[in-house]
Amino acid sequence: MAPGIGLMKKRLETEKQAIALAVSGVVKKYSVAPSEVTTLEIKYDDELGDWYVALGFADKRAVVRMDSVHATISEINEI
Repeated sequence: MAPGIGLMKKRLETEKQAIALAVSGVVKKYSVAPSEVTTLEIKYDDELGDWYVALGFADKRAVVRMDSVHATISEINEI
């Protein structure tokens, strides 16, 4: 039997790791330079195990949601 999510080691354990993944997703999606992207806010949802990172770049802002266990981007929403 596989361990529950609470027992599995998270692959995105720190804010630094979550920010790096979020920035890479925005760089790919919007073709901006990493140096143009600024971190506005970061939150971790204990219940879902998701990271939320708000980023600003050019005249846009986006929220990147990531699954901490799979270390993948779930969605990028421009706000």
